[in-house]
Amino acid sequence: MVLEHALLSVRPGDEEQFEAALDEALGVIGSAEGCGTVQVLRGVESPSTYLLLVEWVSLEAHTEDFRSSPAFLRWRELVSPWWVDLPVVEHFATLVERSG
Repeated sequence: MVLEHALLSVRPGDEEQFEAALDEALGVIGSAEGCGTVQVLRGVESPSTYLLLVEWVSLEAHTEDFRSSPAFLRWRELVSPWWVDLPVVEHFATLVERSG
């Protein structure tokens, strides 16, 4: 499993419109082959910054399969009108996991 970590910076004042577009946009990602869970968090100190976390079965499932699909274009079409800049995207693999 690979975790995609994407910071999405939205123009201040456009958060409500961005959040309204998320419902459909997350459905687009969530239905992609190789996609597991999808989560979006909103910044507490920076409420115009969002953190998108997506579990993929592999790096290639995201970077090759999803990004070369029509679904990726649809995702961008839905949410990019409110971005200040392109998202900062990185991928992570579990090193250590421990529960309470």
